[in-house]
Amino acid sequence: MSATGTGRATIDPWLLERLVCPLTRTPLRLDEAACELVSTAAGLAYPIRDGVPVMLVEVARRLGPDDAVSAPASETQP
Repeated sequence: MSATGTGRATIDPWLLERLVCPLTRTPLRLDEAACELVSTAAGLAYPIRDGVPVMLVEVARRLGPDDAVSAPASETQP
């Protein structure tokens, strides 16, 4: 798991499969460009700071109407 100087974050796929939203217990989606883990169900985005996901509801950013909350196209195809 690391954050690079380009403003992008990566998380080990094994870890990402196991992380869930602490509020809804649903899977999270990695937004590499924003360095966040997104919970569509809760409407929250958890920051990744120095390569570490901050999984606190109090710290999470509320998703607004301009945020894409749908799953990437690759996840919606059979």
